[in-house]
Amino acid sequence: MSLKFFADQCVPNAVIETLRKAEHQVLVLKEHTPRDSPDPMVIATAQAMRAILISLNGDFADIVAYPPAKYKGIIALQVKDHPRVIPALTDRLLHLDFGHFS
Repeated sequence: MSLKFFADQCVPNAVIETLRKAEHQVLVLKEHTPRDSPDPMVIATAQAMRAILISLNGDFADIVAYPPAKYKGIIALQVKDHPRVIPALTDRLLHLDFGHFS
């Protein structure tokens, strides 16, 4: 199943390319909004595009501020100063069951 993602400006190219190689559509923030867009604009753009937001911004992990039922999907990757985990994290991401996102 191919999914549509909206990559926040902080998402490494390696993650974007891995998702694309897995035949997912990945839209990149800088192609649709200013790089310094505030969080509300980022999530609103993802929603308008009917895409799953993927971000390294921990603010998007706050389910009180961003209740899952209100959004197409939010994936907040938490790597905290450990960028070496990104390849393993991306690999795990590819093996998740996204059936409820479609």
